[in-house]
Amino acid sequence: MRIRLVILAAAMIGQTAVAHGQTAPAAKEAPAPIAVSKGVQLLTGDTWRDGNTLYRLYGVQACLRGTVATDGNGKKDDCGNVSLAHFAALLSSATVTCQPIGYAIDKATFVVCAADLGGNTIDVGTALISTGYAFAAMNTKGEAISTNYLIAEINAKMERDGLWATTFQHPVQLLLKQAQERKK
Repeated sequence: MRIRLVILAAAMIGQTAVAHGQTAPAAKEAPAPIAVSKGVQLLTGDTWRDGNTLYRLYGVQACLRGTVATDGNGKKDDCGNVSLAHFAALLSSATVTCQPIGYAIDKATFVVCAADLGGNTIDVGTALISTGYAFAAMNTKGEAISTNYLIAEINAKMERDGLWATTFQHPVQLLLKQAQERKK
């Protein structure tokens, strides 16, 4: 049942992927769900490598490594490492299954993932974003890839959860600024 829900969500999100210049496989070519092994190489708070395959959570943007998050006491942390640590904690504490839905420009496989935590199934992107350790990804026009993720981000911001309790440079704003500068 859980896998069917993930596949349904992936199919709906896959339609959005095409609208944003990303490729999604046709329904008849839908790849099988993958289990995320405990031995994957985490690269960022939304991207990992398993063997020769690069995976990225669709619609999720982790804080960028090398940017700073400063808490109320002036303690500075690498914002990207904070996102990465919380992603690692989730992967280590749950059984995670992902549905590939398309490909990024860098050939990473976009996935939508579900985590089984104590018999409850949660969307990994929602878990990371709603706790304030990741953000809703945007397209180059500044539109949210997933409205559900944007709502989760707004709620985390309002509650000052996770990184929202610190001062940091929002990764989506930084990426959009970089994209605009490349166009000049």
